[in-house]
Amino acid sequence: MPKDIATLDDIKQLVNRFYDQVRADALLGPVFEARIQNRWPQHLEKMYTFWQTVLLDERTYDASPFPPHAQLPIGHQHFAQWMQLFTATIDEIFAGDKTEEAKWRAARMAEMFEIKLVHYQQAGGKSLV
Repeated sequence: MPKDIATLDDIKQLVNRFYDQVRADALLGPVFEARIQNRWPQHLEKMYTFWQTVLLDERTYDASPFPPHAQLPIGHQHFAQWMQLFTATIDEIFAGDKTEEAKWRAARMAEMFEIKLVHYQQAGGKSLV
């Protein structure tokens, strides 16, 4: 029986496996590679702190997550694929309450990012605030 997400090492395992899947994905891989290029170690570190803050309530992430995504050439199909990969990845290695919370939070974030991105695109690149 898989264990639940409980530590930073668990977060790192999830993030590393998930982004391996993203990088290999025909739809998402090119978008991420074009944006991140050779900065994958920095991106992964940022994702560790993001999920550590969100799931473990350890305040290590202090940035705003939406702005780096605002100008990406993405749409609904990208968010749907991101969620599918995230759910499949997490279900492969974890199970439990924190795992379910992670999937729920990821779905809410994807939903909110998509709403913000559509607004941003329709507003000609102007901020929501």
